[in-house]
Amino acid sequence: MTVTAVRPPVRPAAPPAQRVRARRRVPLWLALPALASLLVTGLYPAVAGVALAVTDSSLARPLRAFTGLENFVAAAESVAFGGSLLRSALFAVLATAIAVAAGVAGALALHARGGRFGLLGAVLLLPMVTPPVSVGVAWKLLLAPVGGGLTGLWGAFNPLGSGTGAFLTLVLIHAWQWAPLVLLLAHAALIGVPAELWEAAALDGAGWWRTLRSVVGPVVAPTVVAAAVLQLVIAFKVFDLVAVVTAGGPGVATIVAGFEVFRTAFRGSFEVGTAAAETIVLGLLVGVVLGAAGLVARAVDR
Repeated sequence: MTVTAVRPPVRPAAPPAQRVRARRRVPLWLALPALASLLVTGLYPAVAGVALAVTDSSLARPLRAFTGLENFVAAAESVAFGGSLLRSALFAVLATAIAVAAGVAGALALHARGGRFGLLGAVLLLPMVTPPVSVGVAWKLLLAPVGGGLTGLWGAFNPLGSGTGAFLTLVLIHAWQWAPLVLLLAHAALIGVPAELWEAAALDGAGWWRTLRSVVGPVVAPTVVAAAVLQLVIAFKVFDLVAVVTAGGPGVATIVAGFEVFRTAFRGSFEVGTAAAETIVLGLLVGVVLGAAGLVARAVDR
């Protein structure tokens, strides 16, 4: 007697799209902590800022009366705020250009050592992980006209004594602090360049500059552009360095937009409503600059 095993019916396999959706399905409640965090840290400050910007608000008595666009008109008519916007844009462009150039150069130098980051690379990252206030205090002590650690290098010259000198000094300090970020990103991009590209360029007789421009450049360029966009954001946000090293001086030479907003809100007349309007204007300026940078990044990525 022969016993035949009965196999259960085979169910048809689910389509690939359904299987992908099933794997990606996550309970909605898992996103609630992130949504709550966004509401607390993002939406509430934005709504409060807009409310202060359209009302007559001081530090002691906020939201007294609706004023419409009066605070924005006051911000637009403020010579101090207009000048600070120009200084912020100039500061961001110069600091970003110097930081990107120095970071890429440092990444190429490290890569020439054989691709190892090593102890030297870790030491080069120290400025980036140091708090901006500590960086400002250290450089202010080094640049002090009397008793400063670097005073004897240039005699009686005081780089913080003139408006142009102080502004350029802050630009260089900021670029020195954040160039390691570009170095780290560019070094990672260089490691990702396939060895076959380097070998093919060498077999074709391409020199160092031609290899860098035609072979390595197209691979690394998107990362460098992304690093430049990050540098722009960081440079527009500068406040600690200005407050510690120069406090906006000499005169108004180093008053950037963030520091001017602070002065409007917490010094003098404590015009919080006008300061909120200035903050929104600054945010719009940064958005325009980053939008243009994003278009450049997309063009480079293509």
